Amino acid sequence: MDLNADLGEGFGRWTLTDDEALLACVTSANVACGFHAGDPSVMRRVCDAAAVNGVRIGAQVSYRDLAGFGRRSMDVPADELTAEIAYQIGALRVFAEAAGSTVSYVKPHGALYNRTVHDEQQAAAVVAGVRLAGGGLAVLGLPGSHLLAHASAAGLPAVEEAFADRAYTAGGTLVPRGEPGAVVHDADEVVRRGVGMALDREVTAADGSRIPVEARSLCVHGDTPGAAALARRVRAALEEAGVRVEAFA
Repeated sequence: MDLNADLGEGFGRWTLTDDEALLACVTSANVACGFHAGDPSVMRRVCDAAAVNGVRIGAQVSYRDLAGFGRRSMDVPADELTAEIAYQIGALRVFAEAAGSTVSYVKPHGALYNRTVHDEQQAAAVVAGVRLAGGGLAVLGLPGSHLLAHASAAGLPAVEEAFADRAYTAGGTLVPRGEPGAVVHDADEVVRRGVGMALDREVTAADGSRIPVEARSLCVHGDTPGAAALARRVRAALEEAGVRVEAFA
């Protein structure tokens, strides 16, 4: 099982994620590319540290929404979104390659991630942007999403992802962040859910039902309080349960 987290979510003097601590325990880093967070200095610093730690670098692409942290849905024309996705990947690739590494995969952030689950046009535009950037990059997304379907159809590796610290609906999608209980804050519960997803391939949804979860990568959000300590606990619990923690890319 791969363990990923969102990193580089700072801007100028503002910092949010504990990048160094998270890079010591995750296997894949979703690096903000400047549209919802991140700037050139932050991107360069995270790529340098990821390369030193042997962590795979992924481009976390977003709607152009710094003020809203990329969590506001936007109606962006498909051709414009395609260009913006390629632009973000290209920017991160410069710093990844300068660090002696490379961009290995792409993961949408926030509203774009959720939109590409059910919006076929926006999903297709994101995949077109990945193809425009070149390199045959893997695409990380929610199982059953239009995003992964389009990635697979385009010949790109489509990698299913699960969330240890997010609540699920009975339909297998994430509970919207604006609803109560959307984020799981209890550390013990996050650890239990993460191990259960890896071993049993299922999770308890918000309505109490058990739903299947097929995933090759497990996410712990980097912007939650105590994220690095939580990620360490999740990784330790996975390894204690006999799960080999390694990057998918």
